[in-house]
Amino acid sequence: MIVMLALLNDGAILSIAYDNVHYKDQPEAWNMRMVLGIATVLGVIGVVSAFGLFYLGERVFHLDRAHIQTLMYLKLSVAGHLTIFLTRTRGPFWSTRPARILWGRRARHGKSSRTLIAVYGLFMTPLAGAGPGSCGAYALLWFLLNDRVKTARISGVRSSQN
Repeated sequence: MIVMLALLNDGAILSIAYDNVHYKDQPEAWNMRMVLGIATVLGVIGVVSAFGLFYLGERVFHLDRAHIQTLMYLKLSVAGHLTIFLTRTRGPFWSTRPARILWGRRARHGKSSRTLIAVYGLFMTPLAGAGPGSCGAYALLWFLLNDRVKTARISGVRSSQN
């Protein structure tokens, strides 16, 4: 599952090179305190969301380990894909429209193929019923929370610098 996750994410990462981003005429000066702070906060939130899904799968929905593994694969796959849209802008994720290749081929087709892999159980236990849709909704909710945290953190750092 980890190998499939890495290989499928590479395609999305490659399409970032064609993305629509705003650039400056001068080289970017990195504010490493802000970059590391946001990365740490988003990383901790990612771990919390993964353990939250594990808890829901095990304690609330009473899934066996094989189904939990597939659920976690799907969550990490979809959430990892959504992270690309989270980190491509300094503002809200919708502030700059993504390039067609990033949005179309990678976002829609990538999530669809990963969901189908989990539903039909390619190298894993199939995940049927409401599991795949619920997992996608769960990842989307955490994505929206992450975007709010990111924009609030960036705004807070900018206001403290002024």
